[in-house]
Amino acid sequence: MTIRENLEKREHDILSPYAAFSDESKGRDTYEEQCDLRPVYQRDRDRILHSKSFRRLKGKTQVFLAPEGDHYRTRMTHTLEVSQNARTVAKALRLNEDLTEAIALGHDLGHTPFGHAGERILNEIYSEGFRHQEQSVRVVECLEKDGEGLNLTVEVRDGIRNHSTSGNPSTLEGKIVRLCDKIAYVNSDIDDAIRGKVIKEEDIPREYTEILGNTLRERLNTLIH
Repeated sequence: MTIRENLEKREHDILSPYAAFSDESKGRDTYEEQCDLRPVYQRDRDRILHSKSFRRLKGKTQVFLAPEGDHYRTRMTHTLEVSQNARTVAKALRLNEDLTEAIALGHDLGHTPFGHAGERILNEIYSEGFRHQEQSVRVVECLEKDGEGLNLTVEVRDGIRNHSTSGNPSTLEGKIVRLCDKIAYVNSDIDDAIRGKVIKEEDIPREYTEILGNTLRERLNTLIH
């Protein structure tokens, strides 16, 4: 029995019956031999992590355009926050952490520079519209590796395609990323706005802070736990 097969067996022993099991994946568009070490979702996570499009996230705006200082979030730091939050939830629910992490790391690969402002402009000038989640899938399917794509599994691409508010991911792991994306950007946008003196802490409505907490940490703990 290979290391991969042992890991797949461990998933069935430990994870919830509602989890997406690696050895039950619907597979890839192009057939590949299985790795002896890593189950399919681990391989997908690693491919995304080592991709050029992932590295480019560090220079893309989250909300603030060209802010002064090193503490404002970029698209990459947002992605890492989503991944960490989503893995915490997946672990607590005994779902597949590797699938969750792969979707989280890939969910914004096709996002524009200049944050949502950039996305709105492209949506206005492109006759068929522009949606970053669809562009993220295009990146992993058609643009990476000089047009070869990353050949990711069906489940990872489904989670990336459906991570936005209107989406409905087919796996619980994808649904976790969808929720944790919103949790991350809503709270981090507020945090960055306070840091940039756009708003003050006391500007946050009391009905919000009374339920979720007065600080970023308290709000994240409430929403994630």
